[in-house]
Amino acid sequence: MKKTLYFIMGLILMIGGCKSGNAPFTGKALAIIPAPVSITEMNGDFIFSGKSKIILSVLDSETRLAADCLADFVRNPTGIDLSVEEGSKPVKGSVFMTLDSAINNDEGYELTVTPKKIVVRAKSAVGLFYAVQTIRQLMPVEVESPLVVEGLVLSVPACAIKDEPRFGYRGMHLDVGRHMFPVAYIKRYIDMIALHKMNTFHWHLTEDQGWRIEIKKYPNLTETGAFRKETLIGHGGKKPFTYDGKPYGGFYTQDEVKEIIAYAASKFITVIPEIEMPGHAMAALASYPNLGCTKGPYEVQTRWGVFDDVYCAGKEETFNFLQDVLTEVIELFPSEYIHIGGDECPKTRWEKCPLCQKRIKDEGLKNESELQSYFVQRIEKFVASKGRRIIGWDEILEGGLAPEATVMSWRGTTGGIAAARQKHDVIMTPSTYVYIDYYQCEPQGEPLAIGGYLPLEKVYSYNPMPGELSQEEQKYILGVQGNLWSEYLSTPVYMEYMAYPRMFAIAEIGWAPDRLKDFEDFLARFEAQKKRYDAIGINYFKGEYRDTRAQAK
Repeated sequence: MKKTLYFIMGLILMIGGCKSGNAPFTGKALAIIPAPVSITEMNGDFIFSGKSKIILSVLDSETRLAADCLADFVRNPTGIDLSVEEGSKPVKGSVFMTLDSAINNDEGYELTVTPKKIVVRAKSAVGLFYAVQTIRQLMPVEVESPLVVEGLVLSVPACAIKDEPRFGYRGMHLDVGRHMFPVAYIKRYIDMIALHKMNTFHWHLTEDQGWRIEIKKYPNLTETGAFRKETLIGHGGKKPFTYDGKPYGGFYTQDEVKEIIAYAASKFITVIPEIEMPGHAMAALASYPNLGCTKGPYEVQTRWGVFDDVYCAGKEETFNFLQDVLTEVIELFPSEYIHIGGDECPKTRWEKCPLCQKRIKDEGLKNESELQSYFVQRIEKFVASKGRRIIGWDEILEGGLAPEATVMSWRGTTGGIAAARQKHDVIMTPSTYVYIDYYQCEPQGEPLAIGGYLPLEKVYSYNPMPGELSQEEQKYILGVQGNLWSEYLSTPVYMEYMAYPRMFAIAEIGWAPDRLKDFEDFLARFEAQKKRYDAIGINYFKGEYRDTRAQAK
């Protein structure tokens, strides 16, 4: 029922934006986002019929995910129910999927479409799944319909594709601490990540303005910390502050978290949770005031920004609490990585806190920056004891980087370069290129955003591989991630408006070789796929995609 509603919404949903200055592009028959490494167009089309089937050389739970995904796309608009069978060779009129060790990249695939058959070769099941996403983008837009389309001939243009990702980590972030979104919309976000061959969903779950994940040992985190008494009206950087007077809040139960993790896993997407520390902790302090350096009082914050009250680094109680929280989080999330934040932690309270100062003295630390490093390293040891690894924002470099930490470089690229030179893994996510909560055109007439100017063209221009690094150091750059912070994204519709199509550009940055990137070609492919996005029902931005400020210089 929901899928039907989204399809109908896609036909009628429009939102105002900047006036488009884009010239119309000629539709491309082989419009695929992200762009494949190589593609050759051939004559004819493969047409699905009632006799078609999907044949797998290895039929197991993982390869079945790819096959079932394709079968669903055929069944919904045509009523054709493709059987999924195990077999050793292609059959006329059918799709043959085989695992092939000759494919070099674990996520790579080769796709050959002829009028007689479709053959997919991949090293692993995830490669088969990505080939299915390519087939989906090659099929008529009606494949997105949840209802049977009378008279539909479901075809795939003949072609030969060889494809593999440039980076192993291709992620999208979503903050639900400031504003949260229904489970159905989290799944829609995951759907778009999967369609564009990204493999990681970074879920930012705790903030000053709200704690969004159920922790059974600490019920006050959701009874108190998940709700704020009101929300700021207008921009957080402009005084005087005014508020709406309306309580706001909510959280995801552990069952809902499991549901989202399982849904993502069915699309070969890893969900990385983020539990913020030592800063951005006001919701936790409001729930358990004894975790702070002062007696408070603390409250779940009603405006955006950075606040002086953080977890007390001098109390053992703080570490016991965080270890308990992380234990439940690790039990829920199977991801190798656990994100512990580490950004924007003021040292004001630590400088005056007797317990924090005693900790500095007892541990032989030089200052509060080294105290933060102590904090992070202690958490890292605990996470490692559970067989996991930590990721933190680039502030975790300050005071000394934890031995096995992975760094997300957000304050430009400097932190990432420094971490790579220290032989630490890095995910590039600089605010200047991939913070898609920034304005995507001139702000006049646009919904309120945090600021900045980041049109699609500038996003697309980003190269995550810093030229300053040596070839050996470049090996530590795992990939790229786009970040979507929700201070001003008060509705799911606005969340989608900011996310798309900039997410699609980030997907291509992470997948396609830099030598193949061409913004005009990307725009042409996006133009050709717009009807698909309309049919899916996503509320993508429809304004100016070019960097008008750069052109004006």
